[in-house]
Amino acid sequence: MDRIYRREYYLNKIRGFYKSDLIKVITGIRRCGKSFFLLSVIEDLKEKGISEKDIVYINLDKRGFKNIKTPEQLESVISSSVTDNNFKYIFIDEIQNVNGFEEVINSFREEGNCSIFITGSNSYLLSGELVTKLTGRYIELEMFTLTFYEYLEMKKFLGKPISENKTEELNRYIRFGGFPKVLEFDDEGDKLLYITNVIGQITEKDIVKHKKIRNKSVFEKVKTYIVNNFGSTTSLKNILDYFNHVEHVNIKLETLNGYLEILENAKIIYKCSRFDVKSRASLRGEQKYYLADLGIYFATNVDARINYGPVLENILYTYLKSKAYGVSVGRIGKLECDFIARKNTDYYYAQVAMTIMDKTTEDREYEPYRHIRDNYPKYLFTLDNLLQKRDGVVHANLADFISQDKEL
Repeated sequence: MDRIYRREYYLNKIRGFYKSDLIKVITGIRRCGKSFFLLSVIEDLKEKGISEKDIVYINLDKRGFKNIKTPEQLESVISSSVTDNNFKYIFIDEIQNVNGFEEVINSFREEGNCSIFITGSNSYLLSGELVTKLTGRYIELEMFTLTFYEYLEMKKFLGKPISENKTEELNRYIRFGGFPKVLEFDDEGDKLLYITNVIGQITEKDIVKHKKIRNKSVFEKVKTYIVNNFGSTTSLKNILDYFNHVEHVNIKLETLNGYLEILENAKIIYKCSRFDVKSRASLRGEQKYYLADLGIYFATNVDARINYGPVLENILYTYLKSKAYGVSVGRIGKLECDFIARKNTDYYYAQVAMTIMDKTTEDREYEPYRHIRDNYPKYLFTLDNLLQKRDGVVHANLADFISQDKEL
C-alpha cells in the first residue's frame, strides 16, 4: 500500500468506535478523501496489532467487485472473506452500488463479531430509507475537503514547495480549494479541470442517476445560481422570483426546494440558517448557502477575481463545520453577526472581513458586538497583520488561525 496522508483529526474522532457494533457511515462530498480515509483506518488498525486476515476491504467501484449488485452477492463476498471466528473489521466503499445492502449490513452487525465501516454516495446514504433501516445502529462521520492546515501539511507530505508568504498560500488554497487530489497536480489548468470533472461526477453519479431529475437543464441553472451567489443572504422566495421574473424559467416552489435539498445531500452546498441572539431560537426565511469547497466556484467561473467578503466567510464556515461546531448567521435586532458557532453548551461570535485598516470598516465590524449583552467569546477575523485591541474582542489573522488548526 502506498503511503497515505493521514487526516488525524478524523482518525481521532473514530478511534473510540473501532470495536463498536455501531455501523460507521463516512459521508462527505465526492473526492474529499473518504476512500483514502478508510485505508488510513486500516493502516492504523494494523499498527495496533490487528492481523491483515481479520480485515475485510471491499471497494465496489474497483475491478473484482464491480459486478456485485445484489444483497446475496455482497453477503457471499463478505462471507468468503471471513474464514474463522476472529473479530473482523469490515470496510465497504461505494456501498450504494448494491441495492438493499442494508439487510446484509444489519445481519453481520447483529452477529456481533465485527466492526463495519461504509462509504458511498451521500445522496443515497442520507436518504430517509437508510435512516429508517439503520436507526440507532450507526454513527455518521462527516468529512470535509482539506482545511488550510491540512492543505499545508499534505503539501509537506507530498514534498511540494510551500511559500513563506502565508497569504500567497491562502490565495492558492482559495482558488483551487482543498480536494486532496488537486495537490498532486502542478499545472493550474489541470487542477481546475480535475475539480470540474469532480462536479460533473457528482451531478451524473450522485444526483441525476439516483434522483431521476426530469429537467436537468433547470436543475443546472439552480445549481449555477447557488454556486455563483454563495455567501449571499437569500430565501426560497427570492430565488423563485429571480428564476420566474429574470431568467423567465418556470419553476415551482416545491421543485426549487427539492433541488436545493439534493445539492445539500450531495454535500455541494451547506445551508446556514439565521439564529436570533436574544431569543436563542433559529429563524425561518432568509439564510445563506456556502460551498463545500471554493474550488467549485473558481473551476466553474471564467472570472478569477476573488471577492474576499464571501470567500473568507466560506473558509471560516467550512473550517468551523469541520471542527464539529454548529454554525448559524446571527441576528441582533436589525444587525447581523456573520456567525454564531455552538459546541456543546458554549457559544462563540465571529465577524469576518478582509481588513479593518479603514476606520469606517472597523466600526461597522465591531458594531454588532455593542448590542450583545452576554459574555461569550467574540472574534473578528481579518487578513491584517497588525491586530487591534478593542472592546474585549479577539482580533485574529484568519490565515494564521486556520493554518495552526486552532479552536475557538
